[in-house]
Amino acid sequence: MTPFSGLIFDLDGTLIDTAPDFISSLHLQLGRHGRALPASETIRCGISDGSAGLVARAFGIEPGHPEFAALRNELLEIYTDNLAVASAPFIGIEALLSECRERAIPWAIATNKPWRYTEPVLAALNLLSPAAAVVCPDHVKVTKPDPEPILLACQQMGIAPEQAIMVGDHRRDIDAGRAAGSRTIAAGWGYLAPGESASEWGADLTLDCSSELRDALFGAR
Repeated sequence: MTPFSGLIFDLDGTLIDTAPDFISSLHLQLGRHGRALPASETIRCGISDGSAGLVARAFGIEPGHPEFAALRNELLEIYTDNLAVASAPFIGIEALLSECRERAIPWAIATNKPWRYTEPVLAALNLLSPAAAVVCPDHVKVTKPDPEPILLACQQMGIAPEQAIMVGDHRRDIDAGRAAGSRTIAAGWGYLAPGESASEWGADLTLDCSSELRDALFGAR
C-alpha cells in the first residue's frame, strides 16, 4: 500500500485470537447448566457480537429473556478468570508489530471490548506498553461503527486520520475507518458469520490470512 504513518487494529479476531478462551469459558458455563457446547465455529462467529451474542447462541434466548442478564453476567465472570490463558496474536502479527517498531510506525487498538477485559489480555501478551493508544468503549461517547474511536486513536498517535490504516474483521471496523477518512483493510481471517464475505465491506484491501498483512503493508521481502 502507499505510505502510511500509523496502524489501527480491532482487537478480537483481528490482532488477537481470543476464541480459545471464549470457548473454554462458555464450556465451563454450559457445564454448570448441564448443556452441551455448540460447535466451536458457531461460537467463533459470535465473538464479534460480544458476551450478549455468545449467550444468545449458546442458550437460544434473546436479551429480553428473564434469565439473559444473569447468564451474561455469569459468562463474563468466568471469562474474566480465563481471558489470557490461550489467547494469542494471530500468525504474523508479532513480526508485523516488530517491524513497525523498527520503522518507528506507531500502532493502536480501537475495540468495542470494555477496558476491564482489554487491559489484562494485552498486558498478559506484552502488547499493552508497545501500543501507542488503546481505545475502548470506556474512552468514547460512541463506539464503532462511529468514527470517534478511530479519530481518538489517531489523535493519541499524533497523526491525521488520512495517514492511518484501520484493520478489522467486522463491517463496523471498515465503516468506522472510512467515516474517519482512513484507509481500511478487511481481516478475512477473523470471526465472520457463516456465508459472510469480508470483500463485501468496501475496504480498500481484503486479506484472507493474517500472515499476508506484513507484505501487504510493507511489500514482499
